[in-house]
Amino acid sequence: MLDLTKIAQQMQGISQHLIQEAGASRQRLERAQQHLQQASSQQADLVKRQQIWRERISFNAAMPVEPLDTRVTIDIPPASHTVIATDGSQIAPSHHEIAYCYLINVGRVMLHYGQSLYPLLDSLPEVFYQPEDLYVSNRWGIGTEEWMGYRRTVSEASVLAELACSWVNPSDVGLEKKAKNPQSSPKEGQSNHPKSQVPILAMLDGSLIYWFLDQMPMEARDRILPPILDAWNQLRLAGVPLMGYLSASRSIETVSFLRLTACIHPVPDCTTYCAGLLDKTPCHVFGSLRDAVFWISQLQPGQRSCLWRSTAKITDLYDIHSIYFCYVHVGTEIARIEVPAWVAENSALLNQSLGLMLAQIHKGYGYPIALAEAHNQAVVKGGDRTRFFALLEQQMIKAGLRNVGTSYKEARKRGSIA
Repeated sequence: MLDLTKIAQQMQGISQHLIQEAGASRQRLERAQQHLQQASSQQADLVKRQQIWRERISFNAAMPVEPLDTRVTIDIPPASHTVIATDGSQIAPSHHEIAYCYLINVGRVMLHYGQSLYPLLDSLPEVFYQPEDLYVSNRWGIGTEEWMGYRRTVSEASVLAELACSWVNPSDVGLEKKAKNPQSSPKEGQSNHPKSQVPILAMLDGSLIYWFLDQMPMEARDRILPPILDAWNQLRLAGVPLMGYLSASRSIETVSFLRLTACIHPVPDCTTYCAGLLDKTPCHVFGSLRDAVFWISQLQPGQRSCLWRSTAKITDLYDIHSIYFCYVHVGTEIARIEVPAWVAENSALLNQSLGLMLAQIHKGYGYPIALAEAHNQAVVKGGDRTRFFALLEQQMIKAGLRNVGTSYKEARKRGSIA
């Protein structure tokens, strides 16, 4: 039990620390604003230096693909449109439960506007209990619960692509009958179904840059990344734009680009000039200033920043799906919006997608309503967990298994004499 009276004694120190940090943050922000002006005047040279010395730069800096002073006001979306989203939750495996298994539950949401159609709100649960599912990750030094999180990421992408493609291009066993002239083959990224004329957006909660893959063994990575990229490719062929929405992003990729203007050396060769200095390098003048904090001083509500391309090494494996992003002032916060290259390079599709995203923000009072509802559909509550294991226990008893029950430790933790 938490003793709040003892914690209250520490609050004063926390308050003083936050006041000092706020002052330091203002100074970092002012320096970043000054360096932005400098970077804008020499952007082409900085980008060239970044490309040449990328392998020798010790920090991860994104690359601007538009002028740094670009500010675009997002257009109002059309009245008729569709937004699809997925999100996942899970029941983690435990040796103290009646059986060692885990469950992934993917919430699905499809919201139609201006079309007089019912929404879709449901979830798809899947139980994993085979040894291949539970122990395969041990060979790579990855725990089962951690591996479950990676599998959930795959499921979210796969379900999103399946849902979007079945709606845009329904088969005879799909959501409705085929469109007319099924023999005509649409071009890549287009659909011959009338629904393709209605703007549509597929959304995921979180980043499309899966940083955890960078340190993962190749054999394990090949179990996770290919099915995700396959799902993205299905969306690309169906002409459904994909977007990752990050709230309260902690990224510093764009601020890190400004560090190139603060470099005091002839070339940004960190390996040669600044090896071992860590955060004491001459260019580390912005400290821990986050992109979101910086861009809130640059954008008005309803505006986006310039487009950036991520240079994260893991994206080298993304093939045609390299990740672009921008920051958008959605009114309540600065959101980081990530899209694959095939969306970013189509300006009309990008602008339309950002308009649909901003409409979702307004409908969700500060957060995309489709993502919020997908989370609500996916979340596994305490009662759901109890009923899941009760159902599993019934099936095990029916199968003739004996001594079915939780460990004494788990049973004791569920009750208290206090």
